[in-house]
Amino acid sequence: MTINRQQPPPIVDAVNFNLQLKPYQSYTLRNGVPVYAVNAGAEEVIQFEWVFFAGNSQEEQNLVAATTNFLLRNGTTKKTAFQLNEHFEYYGAYVNRACYNETATISLHCLNKHVGELLPVVKEMITESTMPSEELAIYQQNMKQRLKVSLKKSDFVAGRLIDTYLYGEKHPYGKYSSAEDFDALERDQLLHFYNQYYTQGKLMLFVAGKLPEHIFALLDQYFGDLPNNPIEVKQHPIVLAEQKKHRVTNDPNGVQGSIRIARSFPNRHHPDFLKVQVLNALFGGFFGSRLMSNIREDKGYTYGIHSYLHNHIQHSAWMVSTEAGKDVAEAAVAEVYKEMKILREELVDEEELLLVRNYLMGSILGDLDGPFQIIGRWKNIILNGVPETYFYDSINTIKTISAEELKGLAEKYLVPEEFYELIVV
Repeated sequence: MTINRQQPPPIVDAVNFNLQLKPYQSYTLRNGVPVYAVNAGAEEVIQFEWVFFAGNSQEEQNLVAATTNFLLRNGTTKKTAFQLNEHFEYYGAYVNRACYNETATISLHCLNKHVGELLPVVKEMITESTMPSEELAIYQQNMKQRLKVSLKKSDFVAGRLIDTYLYGEKHPYGKYSSAEDFDALERDQLLHFYNQYYTQGKLMLFVAGKLPEHIFALLDQYFGDLPNNPIEVKQHPIVLAEQKKHRVTNDPNGVQGSIRIARSFPNRHHPDFLKVQVLNALFGGFFGSRLMSNIREDKGYTYGIHSYLHNHIQHSAWMVSTEAGKDVAEAAVAEVYKEMKILREELVDEEELLLVRNYLMGSILGDLDGPFQIIGRWKNIILNGVPETYFYDSINTIKTISAEELKGLAEKYLVPEEFYELIVV
């Protein structure tokens, strides 16, 4: 077939794409640990992610979970922090760890040919970390300095405060750290948490890339003898702030206001969640949204304004976030409510709805670009406990939701009285 390069190919709306999520392979280690794997990609690279139920929700004292997770790479019975880092760097590998509200992770990106040299050291981090006192002291000092700098920024303060209003200061989603919290950390606390949730806790494994034939045998060899004990993820009551409107002066000489407008919202298991994702895109979820068109393009109050749903497992929230000059901050807030009112009272036209559908479908397509993105999708589905059809349910919602349904959702949820409103200068 001869291609006529003077004739452009036909333009197809993204909404017409038939998107497919590549299925995962599953394997169970001899200790019962589940492994979810996506075998895809042309390059000889692989990504591992060890997921422990060792997040902030499990800690008795603030910052214990995050500090324990950070120090996993800072010393074991066999290697110092320097030796650990040197080992991974020698093989061109990238190792990271992260702590979230319910879970904590260790991730490894490396070339396939080095897997045998790297997996034993990851196991060492999981089973033989020592949480050295000198490394803890360095961490405390660095984090206190970072916190001191961050507290001068209005956007950082606004992010802390709005979460507290939405969840409560003792809830894992709403609590925040202080210098005193860092000072209170002790090595024995970290070791206790480590032993309870890493060496004796619950583990899940996610793997993606061009998988070697023997990958499951290797994982069984190094991690099949770990304890795999059930962990009860602690539930925490949500305590909403009584006052809805807040104005905070963080810097008397500040010229910019950080605006947060947010309301409580159910998690992914609620039947409205996927539908509201479409409404959110229309409202403030991308560059062509109502909020961007009005407050950025028309009024010029801000460089950017966005709305989004919190990505939490137990509960969620609907958030509008922006920064604006303090002299126009109140006007920007008023425009947000105007856009809510329009969505409650008027049907979106088909042209704009098609634009939103195309944007959402295109975003999903971009998220499927490679094995690491695909396993990320599956991890999100599995950890949130939603049906494996969730991906296709989302696609169907984007393609079929009507203007009438969107208006009904706006009437139900975009109610100003339900939103917390915060400006920090």
